[in-house]
Amino acid sequence: MNMAQNIAAGLDRILTMEVVRVTERAAVAAARLRGRGDEKAADQVAVDAMRQELNRLAIKGTVVIGEGERDEAPMLYIGEEVGTGKGPAVDIALDPLEGTTICAKNLPNALAVIAIAEKGSLLFAPDVYMDKIAIGPGYAEGIIDIDASPAENIANLANAKGVAVSDITACILDRPRHAKLIDAVRATGAAIRLIGDGDVAGVIHTTDPEETGIDIYLGTGGAPEGVLAAAALRCTGGQMQGRLILDTPEKVARAEKMGISDPKRVYRAQDMARGDVLFAATGVTDGNLLDGVKFGRTFITTHTIVLRSSSRTVREIKARHQDLDKF
Repeated sequence: MNMAQNIAAGLDRILTMEVVRVTERAAVAAARLRGRGDEKAADQVAVDAMRQELNRLAIKGTVVIGEGERDEAPMLYIGEEVGTGKGPAVDIALDPLEGTTICAKNLPNALAVIAIAEKGSLLFAPDVYMDKIAIGPGYAEGIIDIDASPAENIANLANAKGVAVSDITACILDRPRHAKLIDAVRATGAAIRLIGDGDVAGVIHTTDPEETGIDIYLGTGGAPEGVLAAAALRCTGGQMQGRLILDTPEKVARAEKMGISDPKRVYRAQDMARGDVLFAATGVTDGNLLDGVKFGRTFITTHTIVLRSSSRTVREIKARHQDLDKF
C-alpha cells in the first residue's frame, strides 16, 4: 500500500463516526445559545467545543481554513496544529458556527461544518470575498460558467434539467452588492431564495434540489466559506467555480503570501479541494437540509450529513445522545 492509500485508509478510519463527533459537539454548544442575540458568545463556545473534540482525533492536522490568522484568533487559527499527532497528515477547513447571526436570531440553516483532506489538498484562501457559482450533481461539465451572464447560466441549467426557466430557483445572499444580480435573475423569470447569512449552506443546498428547492447558487461571499462548500460539492459530484476578489494592493499582497500567484484565476471545486475529501455538517438550527439540535429532558438529538469524495458516499446520521455529560 502506497502513502496515498495509507492516508486514504487513515481518513476512512477516522471518519465517518469520529468526524461526526466533532461537528456534533460544536453544534450542541452553539445551539444552547441560539436565539440569545449574542453572536460572539455562540461562536466562541462552538470553537471551544470543536477544538476539544478535534484534539482527540488520531491525526496530524493543520488548520488551513479557520477562525482567522494567528494574531486574530486565539484558537483554530490558520496554521494551528490539531489532533493527537499520531495519524495521517491532513489539511482541515472548518467553521464551528457557519451563520453566527442566524444562530443568534434562531433563524434557519446555521451549521457546524468541517472538511478534512490529504495534506496540501485544500486551497489556502485569504479571508476576502469570492465570486461563486454552483450547481448540484448530475450535469455535464460546462453547464455553468462564472463569466457567463446569469441569464445564460440559468437558461443552460433549465435546458439541462429539462424544465422551464421559471422552474429554476437561485439562492443569493441578501446583500446590497447583489442588487444588480437579483434584478438580472428575476428578469429571466427564475425564482430567487434570498438568505441573510450562511453561504456554505446555500451552496450545499444545490446538491439536493428536490429536498431544498434550490437549483443554483450565485453571488459573492467569503473565500474560506467557498473552500468548505467546494469540499462538499467534490463529495457529491456538484460543480462550482470561484474567483477571488482581490481589488486592493493589500489583498493581492496577502494572497501572494498564501501562494496565490494569479489573482484572476477561476477555481473549480476540484481546484479548491483536491484528492480524497471528507466533509461533515451538523445542524444547529432547523434548515432545509438538516434539523437543528433538539434538547429533551434526558437526551439531545442531532442531525448530521457526512460525505466522502472518493466513494461519493452520503451518510445521514440522526443521533440520540443520552450521555449528556459528553457535551
